[in-house]
Amino acid sequence: MIPVFALLLDALIGDPKSLWSKVPHPAVMMGKVISWADQRFNDDDDPESTRKVNGILVCVALIVSMLILAAIVCYLPFSWLLSVLIGASLLAQRSLVEHVQAVADALRISTTDGRVMVARIVGRDTANMSHEGISRSAIESAAENFSDGLVAPLFWFLVAGLPGILIYKIINTADSMIGYRTPRHQSFGWACARFDDVLNWIPARLTAVIILLTAQVKTSFSKIHNDAIKHRSPNAGWPEAAMARALDVALSGPRSYEGEMRDFPWVNENGRHEAGAADIENACSILWKSWVIILAATTVVAVFRAIY
Repeated sequence: MIPVFALLLDALIGDPKSLWSKVPHPAVMMGKVISWADQRFNDDDDPESTRKVNGILVCVALIVSMLILAAIVCYLPFSWLLSVLIGASLLAQRSLVEHVQAVADALRISTTDGRVMVARIVGRDTANMSHEGISRSAIESAAENFSDGLVAPLFWFLVAGLPGILIYKIINTADSMIGYRTPRHQSFGWACARFDDVLNWIPARLTAVIILLTAQVKTSFSKIHNDAIKHRSPNAGWPEAAMARALDVALSGPRSYEGEMRDFPWVNENGRHEAGAADIENACSILWKSWVIILAATTVVAVFRAIY
């Protein structure tokens, strides 16, 4: 029942600033470890082969460190409670919905306010983003982060307990920090990026199914697949494609990164291109309805395990 309690706790309190201003957030601590490893073992003067080997060793070290941490927690008093607290801190349902909803609230005030809020959750250029572009960006972020912020960590929590969610989270954090195809990280971050792809393969597709079930969308899975493979990520396109169909909007498309316009293909190209604040709010509603389905399924799994 630990994953069930973690789900409920995350949904009830999210990430309270009053707590994490006093105690380091587990994900922040993971980020500091990864940043230190990047500075220590990723030397620009080393050949690419050396940097790739170093990256593989760092990936292995991150996994082993999480296994050791989980083993230590299991031997501490009230280990079940600690597991619930750690699990809840590594799930992101409430905080995700709050951040996405904040974009809709700001967009109802002005496009400028919407740009300020969406810049907090996306990595693309937002200075000249249109009303529709802001809405699409928020919806895409909602779909993708629902997968790797809730479904994936919960999936590995159920499959492998505390070690599973800890390993997933540190690898996913590493991917977001050093998993880019840049001159500095293309070799060093290769192992973490590829392992993150593996860990997200099932959860991403599961997320798409959950979104479609929640929204009661009647569409063939082949259409979702055809849209998903357009994405530059092997996994992120699945929840995005499902959310696009659920809302009947076109997502992705051309956008700017660091001043350079990139001609990304549209997802659900025949959907509405005039997305707005109401669509963002509908996406948030789908996330909460999907959460209810996930809670019910997790409870069934927990009860089944307890009985058998």
